[in-house]
Amino acid sequence: MKFAMGPGVWRGTVEELVAAGHEHVTDLNRAEFLVYTGGPLPRPLPRNIKWIQYTFSGVDRLIEAGVMVPGEVRWANAAGVYGRPVAEIAMSLLLSQLHQHKAAALAGSFRVREELDARQGWLFADTTVAIIGAGGIAKELIPMLRAFGVRIVAVNRSGREVEGADETHPISEAGHVWGQADAFVLLMPLTEETDGMVDRDIFAQMKTSAVVVNVGRGPLVVTDDLVEALRTGQIAGAAMDVTDPEPLPDGHPLWGMDNCTITPHIAATGRIAQQLIAPQIIANAAAFAAGERMPTEVDVEAGY
Repeated sequence: MKFAMGPGVWRGTVEELVAAGHEHVTDLNRAEFLVYTGGPLPRPLPRNIKWIQYTFSGVDRLIEAGVMVPGEVRWANAAGVYGRPVAEIAMSLLLSQLHQHKAAALAGSFRVREELDARQGWLFADTTVAIIGAGGIAKELIPMLRAFGVRIVAVNRSGREVEGADETHPISEAGHVWGQADAFVLLMPLTEETDGMVDRDIFAQMKTSAVVVNVGRGPLVVTDDLVEALRTGQIAGAAMDVTDPEPLPDGHPLWGMDNCTITPHIAATGRIAQQLIAPQIIANAAAFAAGERMPTEVDVEAGY
């Protein structure tokens, strides 16, 4: 198939698609599909563009901005493509917060050794980790967690069993999980149902020793409620690669809290995307050409 890429053109990705038998064209009016790297989208879209491949996973902002419109053209995203790097960031954030890395760095002194030792948590010590939104990223995260001998509870939309998890629950029947797990990894997409899902009521159900890791979407968590939960000791800590708002403003209370670890959305950057996206584009193109639903086709109305 003929494809265009923009606004940014990733040379390595283009080369991989060409090697797979596709033809790169610079004129959008000659292309059959567009590999969209984010930014301004040409309007109106030429009628020859049959589908668009977005090179990242989260589509909520594209829908809000009117870039992704129901019924206009078929879209695919990168769902699951960045499972391994996102899982690695989630694992590092969880361990960093459990072992008080930020608190030690802020203290700048060995004098806090006993205090931090008393506060740190351990995965090997009969710990339960709940993965909320257990999909493609969870498949990569679960083996990493397994190495520490933790009990894994998976929560997803359907309740369909997740390989490697000790138990799986549909989100509609998972209310008890908030009070039972020791750590939570949030991986849900942002939809009307999940926006603000983790709020003061949810924090109130958690153990005071609980740690919350968010590598899904920033607005899954109500930021003001998180600040209060951390200040009052309602939960022990939080760690996140995504925030609301994003970017998190300089001087925001979360930056200065020693029980909150933040990385600036570095789990799936453009640099990582350029290394990993091509095989998914090739698979989606093959499915489209065969008249099938693309493996990562987006339901624009549903929001994921």
